Amino acid sequence: MSHESRIILTAQDMGFALKRIALQILEHNHSVADLAIVGIHTCGVDLAERIRMIIQQEEGVEIPSGSLDITLYRDDWSLISQNPVVRTTDIPFAVEGRRLILVDDVLFTGRTIRAAMEALMDYGRPHSIQLAVLVDRSGRELPIQADYTGMQTTVLPHERIQVLLTEHGGHDQVVIQRTS
Repeated sequence: MSHESRIILTAQDMGFALKRIALQILEHNHSVADLAIVGIHTCGVDLAERIRMIIQQEEGVEIPSGSLDITLYRDDWSLISQNPVVRTTDIPFAVEGRRLILVDDVLFTGRTIRAAMEALMDYGRPHSIQLAVLVDRSGRELPIQADYTGMQTTVLPHERIQVLLTEHGGHDQVVIQRTS
C-alpha cells in the first residue's frame, strides 16, 4: 500500500483560518454574553480552545468552553469497533439558552455533527448551535453545513484529510493522504 500526501494548510494558514473563524463568530453574534464553545473529541477540542483564546483576546472576557465525546451517539459506532474508545464529555456550564459554537476539524458526511447535536441536547436546550470547522471536504450524507469554515476542498474517494496539531506531538498542518 503506497501513501502519498500533500499539505493543503500550513501552520501559518491554520493560524489565519482560526483567526478568521473567531472574528466571523464575533461579527455574527454581536455579543459574547451567552456564547460558549464546545469541541468534539479529539482535534475539535484543541481547535475550539484556540478559537476561544482568540475571542477572549479580542473581547477581554472569559468564554466558557467544553469538550464532547460523541462515540456512543454515532449511528455507526458498532461498525467502527467492537470496543469503542469513549472519552470524557466535559460541559461545565449550563447549555440552556446559550449560543453554542460547536467545533470540529473536518466536516465530511455530517454524521459526526448530527451525533454531536444529539449529545448536546442531553445537556439542555441551547438557544442555537453554530458549527465551525477547519476543513469542509464536501461529500455530505446529511443536510448539515458549517457556519464558519477555514477551508473548503474536494477530496477524492481514495483520499482522506488528516489534521495534525502540536497538541498531539506533531506540527500544525492539514494534509490530504492518498491511499491506494
